[in-house]
This record gives sequence, C-alpha cells and structure tokens, in this order.
Amino acid sequence: MSSITAVASGSKISVNLRRYPYWLAGAVFIALFSINVCLQPRFIEWGSIQSNLTTYLPLIILTTGQTYVVLGGSVDLSIGAIVSLVNVLGVRSIEYLGGSPTAILEGIGLSLAVGLGAGFLNGIAVGLLRLQPIVAMFATSIVFSGLALYVMPQAGGTLPDSYFQTYSGSILWLPVPLLILIVTLVATTLVSKSRFYTYLLATGGNGQAAFQTGLPIKTIRVQSHIIAGLAAAVASLCILGETGSGDPLLGPAFTLSTVSGVVLGGTALSGGFGSITGSVLGAATLGLINSLIFFSKLPYYLQPLVQGVILLAALAGGVFVSRKQ
Repeated sequence: MSSITAVASGSKISVNLRRYPYWLAGAVFIALFSINVCLQPRFIEWGSIQSNLTTYLPLIILTTGQTYVVLGGSVDLSIGAIVSLVNVLGVRSIEYLGGSPTAILEGIGLSLAVGLGAGFLNGIAVGLLRLQPIVAMFATSIVFSGLALYVMPQAGGTLPDSYFQTYSGSILWLPVPLLILIVTLVATTLVSKSRFYTYLLATGGNGQAAFQTGLPIKTIRVQSHIIAGLAAAVASLCILGETGSGDPLLGPAFTLSTVSGVVLGGTALSGGFGSITGSVLGAATLGLINSLIFFSKLPYYLQPLVQGVILLAALAGGVFVSRKQ
C-alpha cells in the first residue's frame, strides 16, 4: 500500500495516502493555480475569483452528483442530458407562468422536481431493473435529450431580469454562487457522515458481499442516482443565471467532464473508493486547465493538443491514486 513518510521533530510520521485520495488533485490544483497567477496576476483579484467561481460552479456541482453514483458502482452518462432538459423546461415554465417572482420560484421548483424525477428513473433502471449502467444511462440520455429538443427545438427564450439580478447579487454579504457552493459543501459533508454514505461505499466496493450482509443495495443505488439528478437540476439553474436563455444542446458536453473530474479527484470508477473533496478539486482543476490554455496565448491549433496532454497526465495520476491495492 502506497505511503509517504515525513520526519518532524525527530519522529517519523507515516501518512497513508490511501486515506487521502484527493492529495494528487490538490497538488495539481495548487500547481495550476500558481501557473495561472504567474501568467495573469489579476487572476487572484476578487473580481476574477468571483467570475471564475461562477464559471466553475456548475461543473463542480455536477461532478459532486456524479461521484455518489460512481461510488455506488454505477455511472451516470445521462447527467448532461438532464441538464439540458431542466434548462429548457426552466425557461419555458417561467415564461409560461408570466415571469413574476412567484413564477420564478415555481419554475425553480419544477426544475428541481424534473431533476429528481430523471434521477429516480435512472435509479430504477440500474437499481431495480438491474440493467447495465452504461447501456441504461446511454439510453436514458437519448430520451432526455429528445425531450429537451421537443420542448425547445433550438436555443432561445428569455428569463426575467430579476433572475439575473438575484444570481449575480449577494445574500448575507455573500455572492450567490459562493453561497451555493458553501451549501453544497456543507450538504456533502453531512452526507459523508451518514449511514447512507457508508452503505454506498460498501455497495460499490463489493455489491455481492453488501447484499449478503443485508444492505438494501437496490435502494442505495436509486438514492445515489436521485442525488445526481438533483445536482444536475441545481447546476442547470446556475447555468441559467449566467446565460439567461435555454439551450437543448448545452448539457452533453458536461457528461465526460464530470467523469474526468471524478477520476482526477482519485475516485475509482469501479466504485467503493474515493471522496467528494477530491471530485470538487478535480472539477476546479479542469476549470484551471481551461484558464491556463486561455492565458498562455498559444496558437489556436496547439491549444487542444496541450489541453489534452495536461488532462491525460492528470487523469493518469488520478487512476494511479484510485487503483485498488
């Protein structure tokens, strides 16, 4: 088992790296953050930090939701399609209801309900019907994408100004995106202390053994997909706060990014090992990679190559950390 030994005050302190699967993601995050600051000193100004947080937040929330699914031994390839469906339904419902503050609240409630419902359907397919996750999620992603195109065949719609003003404003002296991130981190911390999280790790680590010990693995997997669906809905509402309009095609691009963020954060795709902390760092690191490529002023034709090499190296490290010893 991998370990690192540090010497302090004449005594040896052994730190088991397997207890901290997010150590590599943290190291990469710090390195990329430092490089971004060197390339663009204004990167650490409060305005830039707030802007970057607003940009990174949807992926962070989505990656967090994906992590619960992966820890349980599944994977949600439809999470991006859920984002698209919630996105267009949110815009259409708020427009249809008149755009008043009450209409916005009702539209947000409908969006969250759609995300929960989509996650529940995914959970039924994987948990109760016991379909192969990759095949089942690929099928549901097509369904959700088709529904999104049915609701809004092309990008459009407009949200009331009050939606932007609220999302770009502050509550209790905290910017709304930062407040959403704090609430997300607090919620994930509480979940990590729960019996559900322990059962989830056991289910993903060895589903057969978990079943034999009496754990309700079907229910656990359904619950993990419901969390992912809710995360997709919240992320989609955050995206609406940036764009102000609906787009039935914006979601699928997030799907592979969430998987990359999970792996980069040290979570094993086979399930049963990893952490939410690592996934948050992994998602933020993906954002820093994009910023690095932008600030480096590389020729356009070299940007995808350099981005791919950096990402591949980071993911290789994530796989090494999450490898079961």
